[in-house]
Amino acid sequence: MTKSIKSLAAAGALALALIAPFNAVTPAFAVNAIATIQAVQTQFHYEKIDGVKIAYREAGDQNKPTVLLLHGFPTSSHMYRNLIPQLAKNFHVIAPDYPGFGASDMPLAKDFEYSFAKIASMITTLLDRKKIDRYSVYLMDYGAPVGFRMYAENPERVSGFIIQNGNAYEEGLREFWDPIKAYWAAPTKENGDKLRGFFELSATKWQFTHGTRNPENISPDNFWHVQYLLDRPGNQEVQLELFLDYGTNVGEYSKWQALFRKHQTLALLMWGKNDPIFPEEGAHPYKRDLKNLEFHILDTGHFALEEYGAEIAARMVSFLNRVNN
Repeated sequence: MTKSIKSLAAAGALALALIAPFNAVTPAFAVNAIATIQAVQTQFHYEKIDGVKIAYREAGDQNKPTVLLLHGFPTSSHMYRNLIPQLAKNFHVIAPDYPGFGASDMPLAKDFEYSFAKIASMITTLLDRKKIDRYSVYLMDYGAPVGFRMYAENPERVSGFIIQNGNAYEEGLREFWDPIKAYWAAPTKENGDKLRGFFELSATKWQFTHGTRNPENISPDNFWHVQYLLDRPGNQEVQLELFLDYGTNVGEYSKWQALFRKHQTLALLMWGKNDPIFPEEGAHPYKRDLKNLEFHILDTGHFALEEYGAEIAARMVSFLNRVNN
């Protein structure tokens, strides 16, 4: 027994001797590295709202200014997986999954109101429950109508916009939208079935790679993650409901634009110019109404974070520091 204790003690002494030089040279560095790792750890939470479990990612100090990240179609908070740790060093970050997306519940389309107004209301409820009174918001794709609907309900609550391929002007709805507009005009089964190609793997890959400078740099993890969710039984009907409801957003554009002019909310726009879904034509009209707008056109496609993640993060940190000072 005594021999075993002495052996353990000797082993411990050797371990301390081996790490002592590192502790002696860079103790502060080691402590700072550990603190940084802890500070940017992303947590995964759920909140039940109107009977539906809403999943969200969260990171950073809740006492710091909040950044709300709103995802697009057909993604989830997964699209912000790399951005969140970069922002969380200085800000409180929250990224929810809409109902029917990501890790949130997916009620059948016949049992739930899949609309942008409903989603906006649910995300507002999430922020209320977390006692988040003021926030900046990243608006991408579907995130734009969700976020702008929230803004319309309480403009003073929003401290800043980060706009990335998210539309609020009819100039941004070009040829790509023609079959969807036909569905708005006549929501028949035939017109809906014509849109089901958007839910296939080839279309998912296309969304992530089209217009990128280096398609080989786009992680295929995006495709598999998204396609798994799209392929769940009943999910195509969910997506068709939202395709149809997207038409209601167009009628809100003039209201949002009037609020932009009235409140002049600080804004940072970073737009992938090669995106056929939300083309560059949809970016420039923001300059008409938002006078405090930092404007950048990026040489990439729809999911700009996949190629310009580092640049977007850096510009966001600089912008958010200005917004919150």
